[in-house]
Amino acid sequence: MILRAILCVLLLWAATVRAQSDPASAARAAVAQLEQASVSLQQAEDARDRVRALTETIRAYESGLVAMRDGLRQAATREAQLSRQLQTREGEIARLLGVLQSIGTETSPVLMLHPAGPLGSARSGMVLAEVTPALQARADQLRNDLQEVRTLRMLQQSAAKTLQDGLAGVQQARADLSQAVANRTDLPRRFTEDPVRTAILISSVETLDGFASGLSNISGTAIEPSDGDITLQKGQVDLPVQGVLLHRAGRADAAGVKRDGILLATRPRALVTSPTAATIRYRGPLLDLGNVMILEPQPDTLFVLSGLAEVFGETGQVVPAGAPVGLMGGETTKIGAILSSGGDRTGADRSETLYIEVREDGRPVDPETWFQTEKDG
Repeated sequence: MILRAILCVLLLWAATVRAQSDPASAARAAVAQLEQASVSLQQAEDARDRVRALTETIRAYESGLVAMRDGLRQAATREAQLSRQLQTREGEIARLLGVLQSIGTETSPVLMLHPAGPLGSARSGMVLAEVTPALQARADQLRNDLQEVRTLRMLQQSAAKTLQDGLAGVQQARADLSQAVANRTDLPRRFTEDPVRTAILISSVETLDGFASGLSNISGTAIEPSDGDITLQKGQVDLPVQGVLLHRAGRADAAGVKRDGILLATRPRALVTSPTAATIRYRGPLLDLGNVMILEPQPDTLFVLSGLAEVFGETGQVVPAGAPVGLMGGETTKIGAILSSGGDRTGADRSETLYIEVREDGRPVDPETWFQTEKDG
């Protein structure tokens, strides 16, 4: 009976064991990312191309903060899971201890006796010999689970300092980038904008379509021909910002409005970059679209980005692929909010939206024919 009870307890415990990812390692990797971003920020001071160095640094910070946020979420989820498992095992552990205590109180001669005689006693001894390593394995598993809970709690408690440094670093990098872009003088220019002509065009149109059609009229000088050609990149162009696809082209949003472009949800103050080498055909406020950046990667093709809080560069400049063209709006997430939402996967932290429209030969086309997006979004 004693051996049967031990086997029942072991079978119950075996049902709770399953493969798990390692959230502690994920959190540590995120810490390493943020520390490397901090080093990159220091190195950017002496970089020859400071704009590019700061752009890469901000990207590193953004990726590190996302990884840290995900790592904390995984840690919180795993800790809660382990806590529940340990709570459900309390009864099993008590039963196991009772069985072991019962074994310990029996005298040696009684333990060796079996109703079936010597053969039964031998079989019981063999079963007990097989059960003992399993008991040790379960004890080791319990010890490891308890240690993992302690490790996860320590990681979450120490996360505040890491996040504080990361948020301060990315804010500094954004400020430095804005200044570095303003000081940049090495970009080629295809034309110079005439602010009077631009103001006249804006006041005379009511739609993005009308403004895009009149872009050639805002130049104060002749626009040099462009030999840009990104045809081979069609369908493979990276999105200009880290974000999640909210609405596809032609689909109605919550208000029932259908648009020709796609809408991305981004985190506050996310960096927006030029997806390809392109000419800045316009940058600034436009109609009710907020700040708009219109890029021309090749003749008769326009990438329209709207909803930015800040825009970088000057109209007429030719920027390389990956060059910063603006920042999203919103307030940077506070440390307390990040820590308190460690287990939240609702996407509430992506509070800003970037609208992307692509126009070919004066007509809008589905941006997903150009950009890589989540096809199941």
